[in-house]
Amino acid sequence: MTSPLPGGPVTGDGKHLRILSTSDLAGLDISLDQVVATVEGAYRTLHAGRSDNPRKLTVKPPDGHSVAYAMLGRDGSREVVAIKTSYKHGVDRGRDDQHYYTALTIYDDVTGLPVAMMDCSRIGSLRTPAVSALLARECAAPAARTALVVGTGTQGRLALPFLLTTLPRLDRLMLFGTHPDGVAAVRARLAEHFPDRDVDIVTDWRAAAGDADVVIATAGPRTPAAIEAAHLKPGALSILVGHGLAPSALGAADRVVATSEAQMNITGTDMADADGNLRPVDAELAPVIAGTAAGRRSPEERVFAYNSGLVVTDIALGHHFAQLAIAQGLGTEVALWR
Repeated sequence: MTSPLPGGPVTGDGKHLRILSTSDLAGLDISLDQVVATVEGAYRTLHAGRSDNPRKLTVKPPDGHSVAYAMLGRDGSREVVAIKTSYKHGVDRGRDDQHYYTALTIYDDVTGLPVAMMDCSRIGSLRTPAVSALLARECAAPAARTALVVGTGTQGRLALPFLLTTLPRLDRLMLFGTHPDGVAAVRARLAEHFPDRDVDIVTDWRAAAGDADVVIATAGPRTPAAIEAAHLKPGALSILVGHGLAPSALGAADRVVATSEAQMNITGTDMADADGNLRPVDAELAPVIAGTAAGRRSPEERVFAYNSGLVVTDIALGHHFAQLAIAQGLGTEVALWR
């Protein structure tokens, strides 16, 4: 039996678990600047050695019809421990035929009590484009003015608003997408956050890539786009989130930055060369943000960045949302350990 919570402490009594649903989290207000600052703080704490972000675990069947991940981490600034699970079924099918579930469970490492278990979809939809925006801030050429987003799914819809948050100097925005509803959603989200800006819808992704200073590839596996290194101009930054970049964009890059080289070696195998090898990473994002490593070394370098996401960023945002939700009395308490 469950009962709505009227509010209360951040942690419970050790017998109950607070569940925060999709609808509980949907109405919580957070600005793009707050998301970027929260995610950046998680990277800085990780670089300082105060947080732990072990490599994710992955399982999938031989035919590849599904994939599941488990990610455990500890946030040293908030002193919380959390585990994120992610499961997608129908990877080999179209978007409408897929099932995707992701959840985050947080524990207070001071009191030893549970904080909450929550749907992680909104957290992921904010965290990932915020990380891409940080990669762009650190790795784009100083004169970057044009950006191209490939894909109009969950990760593509906020890519441009977050990119403008960290790179306000961009004056031309382009989008390649094959789903009309997705294109409309991208435009709507851009208008919501930057009503004075618009995006050019392009059909020739090769030509658009050649014009772009920053390319963010967020598309699904069925995208026709496969941007090669030869399509990218000198000084371009290409950021891989989903699909849309060919392996040569990595293999021929002058510099490679990743959120995590270990995770790239697990989830980035589709970017391997003809011999099955992945180009080594030159720097990870945490030390780049901290200023101990360079995102790029010259304006002419072609930089490839791999955005796989780190669970410490999910924990930071998830804990922030949990605090907001609890303060508003949201959630349902389940007597899980009785």
